[in-house]
Order: sequence, then C-alpha cells, then structure tokens
Amino acid sequence: MQTEAPRTLPAAPPLVVIVVDDDPAVRGSLKFSLELEGFLVRAYGSAADVRTAGLDDADCLVIDQRMPAMTGLDFIAKLRAQNISIPAVLIISQPNAAVSDRAAKLGVPIVEKPLLGNALVERIQRACNPTAA
Repeated sequence: MQTEAPRTLPAAPPLVVIVVDDDPAVRGSLKFSLELEGFLVRAYGSAADVRTAGLDDADCLVIDQRMPAMTGLDFIAKLRAQNISIPAVLIISQPNAAVSDRAAKLGVPIVEKPLLGNALVERIQRACNPTAA
C-alpha cells in the first residue's frame, strides 16, 4: 500500500518594499537589513526616482521624512491625491507634533530613527496586513 507524501503549501511570495532615503548609507543599510528579513527591496534616493520607476508591484513604501526636494509626507499626500493607497511607513528622527498629526491624518505610522530592534519590520508587516494581530 502506497501512502501519499504530505502536501506542502507553496511559500507566499516575499513582500516588495520600496525604500526612499536620500542618504546612500541609510538607504543601503535599510535595503540590506530588510532583505535579511525576507523582503524584496527596491531602494531609491528620491521621490522623483520612485515616480519614474513606478509602484505597480510594491506592497509597502518606507520613506524618510526629511529629503531635499520633497518630504516623505508630501510624497505620500501626492500619492493619496492620485488615489494610490500603497501602505506606507515614515521614518524620521525626532518627529514634531505637526509631522505626527499629518502622518496620522494620512494613516501613516512613524518609526523613529535610530531604528532599533524590529520596529520597522513590525510596522511594515502591520501596514501590509492590517487584519493580522
């Protein structure tokens, strides 16, 4: 009598995360650490670069607030105005009340720099799957 081998479910494809930070060292570090966590990461130095490359297959946007040409929240607001509702996580050192309020209105969680522990990974996972615990 022959028994069937146990069936395994196919692995879920990795989440695609877009990282936007104008600091090459931070951008590279974020890309490396998120890839170690199993994400597929595309990293860009500005919001303009993201607009050129597109967001079609991305699951989450991780964006720095303080960049020269356009702030992270300005870019997210522009996306929302175009009915692009990609989940986003804002990274910033020392957020002030105005930034925190605006992020809350846009539904964007903030993770403060320096990024410690798994805070960013957990925020990305929650943003991509808000029904999970």
